[in-house]
Amino acid sequence: MKTILILGAGLSASSLIRYFLENAEENNWQIRVCDRDIELVKSKLNNHPNGVALSFNALEPEQRRPEIEKADIVVSMLPARFHIGVAEDCIDLKTNLITPSYISPEMKALDQAAKDAGIVIMNEIGVDPGLDHMSAMNVIDAIKEKGGNLVTFESFTGGLIAPESDNNPWNYKLTWNPRNVVLAGQGGAAKFIQEGKYKYIPYNRLFRRTEIISIEGYGDFEGYANRNSLSYRDTYGLQGIPTIYRGTLRRKGFSKAWNIFVQLGATDDTYVLENSKNMSKREFINSFLPYHPTDSVELKLRHQMKIDQDDIIYDKLVWLGIFEDDVLSFEKDVTPAQFLQKIIEEKWVLDSGDKDMLVMWHKFEYELKGKKYLVTSHMINIGEDQVYTSMSNTVGLPAAISGKMILNGKIKVKGVTLPIKKEIYEPILEELNQYGIHFIEKEVEI
Repeated sequence: MKTILILGAGLSASSLIRYFLENAEENNWQIRVCDRDIELVKSKLNNHPNGVALSFNALEPEQRRPEIEKADIVVSMLPARFHIGVAEDCIDLKTNLITPSYISPEMKALDQAAKDAGIVIMNEIGVDPGLDHMSAMNVIDAIKEKGGNLVTFESFTGGLIAPESDNNPWNYKLTWNPRNVVLAGQGGAAKFIQEGKYKYIPYNRLFRRTEIISIEGYGDFEGYANRNSLSYRDTYGLQGIPTIYRGTLRRKGFSKAWNIFVQLGATDDTYVLENSKNMSKREFINSFLPYHPTDSVELKLRHQMKIDQDDIIYDKLVWLGIFEDDVLSFEKDVTPAQFLQKIIEEKWVLDSGDKDMLVMWHKFEYELKGKKYLVTSHMINIGEDQVYTSMSNTVGLPAAISGKMILNGKIKVKGVTLPIKKEIYEPILEELNQYGIHFIEKEVEI
């Protein structure tokens, strides 16, 4: 019997755990799942005979190492910053590892040690990163194989709310880490290349430089630039490409409204607000506005941000409850970003019966024998419920399928890697079709 150790049983691990359990008997697997919340683990294992519920601190080496030593493969669903410690243990104990997170410089530095240990550390095998790589390389390799020269690659992904559950003016609910939503775009200018010219969008302009993307049957979306599109030239073997641009999708109108918080300074995570542990939402907003003896918070905000009274942005802000007097309680004073996060967690929550939606869209332009062609590829996936969300399915299933391939000897590569080789991505994409995760491609001459 082969042993799979999963570290973390949170929302994004639901579909991963289910897949391993459904395939456990056929493949003779034991699935050992660890989380600090043992009841959460038990609920996801659902008394499966091949499942073992564990509760220990996976951040402590002395607690996780005995379990890693027993395992044939580890799947780390911990926050990305904790993967390195797990990876070092896996190298030491010669245990294969999967993470859905980006390859950090620290992880990349472990490549030779992983090869020497004879293990694979498969990273970027979730949705974004992960499914984006595999679906893009599927088209890029096909273009290259017929001799085409790729001149444009654009890619956008968004975790959104399904149309049937879309009932607020932001057309958005939280399906992923809310902290990441608040801090999106921070940490340097967005960088990409367009028609051979390098372009930069600083954070203070990011949410006003958006692209409109229309997908048949689902209407219009808007995309804002990801932090660094340029690194994907090397990842995808597109070093000389004139245009490469990656971004995040939202529904139209979201970015313009969110930009109000950016311009106010309400997304700042670099300092602590005095007396914020017992501050009202209204006081929070007012703390960024100039003093006036008579003007209301609403009037000051509209004046400073130049929001007309009939602007639908204002309706979004009012709905979010930022002018209300109710107090948000914290254990200690918090940063503006932390305060804003609590506001959105209250209002953008998934209601009972809600379903989420994952949208991915690629655009390719290539030249072949004097002609130019446009290929678009998109995937829209609706979640099952609040446990097996689309986010959980699109993150967990690619990771789980790659785990099966590693355990069955179908992935031969060693070291620190990601799923951009055809022998890895083709079988995964093919199996994902069975779960309703598939891409619709269209090609036209332009």
